[in-house]
Amino acid sequence: MQESLLSAENHARLVEHMTRNPGDRIEEALLALQIVDEAALLKAMATVYKTNFVSTEKLAKAEIGRATLEMIPKRFAETAGIFPVVFDQKTHVLSVVTADPENFDALREVQMASGARDVKAIVARPAAVAAAIKKAYGGDAQAFSRIDRVATDNQQMFYAGHNMLTLDDAPTGTGLIREPTKTRERTITEKQAKPAPLSAPPVPPVVPAQARPLTAPPMPPAAPPPLPARAAPVASQSESFLVLLNVLVSLLEQPRNELRGHSAQVSRLVRRMAERMSIDAAATHALVAAAYVHDLGKMGQFHLTALNCSEYDGHRINAQKTFSTPGRLLEPVKLPKETLDAVDHMYERYDGKGFPDGMSGKDIPLGARILALCDTYADLTENPRNPFRKKLSAEEACGVLVRYKEQFFDPNIVDLFRHMVMGEDIKQRLLANRYTALIVDTDPEETTVVELRMLEQGFIVKTARATDQALKMLQETEFDLVVSELELTPTDGLEMLTEARKHPWGASVAWVFYARKQERTVAQQAFALGALDFVAKPAPTDVLVAKLKAMLDQRRSSEGSLGSRGVSGSLQEMGLADLVQVLAQARKTGNLKIRARGEAGEIHFLEGAVVNAQIGELKAEPAFYAMVKLTEGEFALDPSFKPTTRVIQQSAEALLLEGMRRMDEGIS
Repeated sequence: MQESLLSAENHARLVEHMTRNPGDRIEEALLALQIVDEAALLKAMATVYKTNFVSTEKLAKAEIGRATLEMIPKRFAETAGIFPVVFDQKTHVLSVVTADPENFDALREVQMASGARDVKAIVARPAAVAAAIKKAYGGDAQAFSRIDRVATDNQQMFYAGHNMLTLDDAPTGTGLIREPTKTRERTITEKQAKPAPLSAPPVPPVVPAQARPLTAPPMPPAAPPPLPARAAPVASQSESFLVLLNVLVSLLEQPRNELRGHSAQVSRLVRRMAERMSIDAAATHALVAAAYVHDLGKMGQFHLTALNCSEYDGHRINAQKTFSTPGRLLEPVKLPKETLDAVDHMYERYDGKGFPDGMSGKDIPLGARILALCDTYADLTENPRNPFRKKLSAEEACGVLVRYKEQFFDPNIVDLFRHMVMGEDIKQRLLANRYTALIVDTDPEETTVVELRMLEQGFIVKTARATDQALKMLQETEFDLVVSELELTPTDGLEMLTEARKHPWGASVAWVFYARKQERTVAQQAFALGALDFVAKPAPTDVLVAKLKAMLDQRRSSEGSLGSRGVSGSLQEMGLADLVQVLAQARKTGNLKIRARGEAGEIHFLEGAVVNAQIGELKAEPAFYAMVKLTEGEFALDPSFKPTTRVIQQSAEALLLEGMRRMDEGIS
C-alpha cells in the first residue's frame, strides 16, 4: 500500500484471504488471488530488498551440485527456508535463494556452517524455495509440479526484472545449468542495469507481457515466439523433458532391483562428462536424453552394456536384436539426431569390431562413446549381477575401463573419465575419517544449533527425533558418537542407551547426554550405563562441541589407533588447490607430501589450517605458492603427523586466493 502497488480493493481481498488462511505467506496469497503475477511480485520484492531474484521456472530447472548442497544441512535448509544454489570457488561467496533475504541471523548461521567468506541472498517466492529443498535434498521430482502457478507468458520473465538473476551471470563451475535457448540480448541482467533504489517509480501490480521495466533501456517490442509443433525437436532438448524422462524411466526400472535408478545414474555421469568436455548445452541435453532412454525395450534377462556385449555371445545376440528399439519406440517424439546416434551406436567398439556398422575410433559418434563408457561404469559399480558378480569400487571399475581402452572404449575419454571419478573418490577417502555423530532430540531448534557447530568442527551429523528411529539408525549405520536428550519418546534416553548396549552395533559407541533434566541420580544412572559425559542444557555450543571432539580424539588415542589412514593419488586426479580446500574444510591434521618434477615438498595441516610448507629451498608461504601451481605429480597424506609449530599465519583460503592471483599474473 505504501509503495502504491496494491489497490484498496485488492487490499481488502488480501486481508479477507489472510484471515481465512492465517498460515499462508503474503506472497503466495497475492499470487493465489491473481492480484499480481510472479514476475511483478519478484521484481517488487527484489527492489525493496536490493538484491536479485530468480523465478520458479528457473529454480525448477537448476541442477545443484552435491558439494554445494552439503554446505547447508538439510534440516537447517528446511527450517530456515534457505536453499544453496551457487558457490563461487574464486571469491568463496555462497549464493542462496530465500523468501526472507533480511533474515540476517539465519544468513550468519549459513556462513558459519558453510565456511563461505560471504553469503549472498537471492529472493524467490516461498513455495519455490520449499520445492527446491524437497527436490534437491529429498529427491522429490514432483515438488515443483505441485506449485499452483498462474499461467504467464514465458517471455515476460526475460523482460520483467531489471535486476533478475540469470544463468548467464552464474560463476563458472557452479551447479546452475546454462540454458541453450537464452541469449544475453533477451535478458536484462544485473550487469546491464543496477537495482532501483527504494524511491524508484512504483512497479505496477500486473506487468503486461509487452511491458518494459521502468529502469530498463528502451527496447523494441518483441514478437511473441511461435508455438512449437506438438512433437518439435526443441521439446526433447528442454530440462522439463529430461525431468519427465527421469520420472518415467525410473518407474520402469523399479521392479528390477539391480537396475533401479541405473538410467538416472548414467545420465548424471554423461552430463558431467559433457560439461567436462565443454560440449554445448543443446548437445548435452541430447546426450542426457540418450542416457535416460538407452535401455528402453531391452529389459530382458541380461543388462546389455558395451563391455558385456563384447565379452558374451548371449548379450551380443540380444543387443543386436534390440539396439534400435529405444529409437523406434520414441519415433513420434522426434528425438534429436545426437540422441539417436548415441543410442544406436553405443555397442560399436573403438577397434572396429562392434555393431551395428563396425565403426572404429573417432568415426563412432562422440555421444555413443561417452554413453558406452558411463553405462559400463554404472553397471560395474551398482549392479551386483555384472560380469564380476559384485559391485566394484570406483578404483576397481576404472581399472576395468583402462584394461579395455583402445579395444572397446576411446582411450582419451577413459582417461578423462577416470580423472573425473577418481577425484571424487579421493575426496571421499580424505573425508572418510571424520567423526560421525547422531543427535537424538525432539527440539529442532536446539539440534540445528548443535549440528551447525559440529559441522564446523568436521563432524558428519545425522539427527533423530525418537528413540525407535535412533536405534534403527544405529543398527544400520556405524556412528562414533551419540549426543542424546533424556526426555524422548516412545522410551527415554536411558532406556535407549540400555537397549543399544545389548547389541554389537551399540556396545562401544561413545555416548553423551545433553539434557535439560539435571537430577544427580539420573546422571549417576547414565554414567553407570557407560555414558562418557552428562552435560546440562543450556551450555555454550562451541564449548560443548570442542569438548566432544577432544573426548573422541582421546578415546581413539587410548585405543591405540588414530583412526586415520593415509591417502595417496595423482595431482592430475585432484589438483593441489582442491586438496587444500577439502582438508581445510574438513579441519584435517596431517602432512601432505608432494613429489613432482624430481622435487619433494610438504604442506603441514593442523585442524584444517596450513601451518607450514616446504619444497626445495623454499619455505612457508613462498613454498606453498610454488606448489599450488603444480598440475602433475603425486601426493600422499600422512594423518598421523601432528605439527608442533605454526610458521604460516594466513588462512588456507587466503593462501589459495593469493596463489591463484600469482598464477594469473605470472608471478614466480
